[in-house]
Amino acid sequence: MTPTISLQITLDSLIQAVTSLDIDAKRHLLDIIEQQIFEAEEASYEEDADTKAEIDAVKLEYQQGEFMTIDDFIQAQST
Repeated sequence: MTPTISLQITLDSLIQAVTSLDIDAKRHLLDIIEQQIFEAEEASYEEDADTKAEIDAVKLEYQQGEFMTIDDFIQAQST
């Protein structure tokens, strides 16, 4: 098990630390931050009542055959 440490630093200190990183480290940090944002947004969407209702409505439409395949869509766009 990897030990963890929880730090509390000011945003200004964090910005200064990030500014001092080289480009590869900044890209790595960006990847980590983007993944964290994606996971947080995904969790938020899964818990959102409006999103759940929309997903249920789309599932029902699909079950009832009310959908267009990508091939049908492309063909409709080309005519």
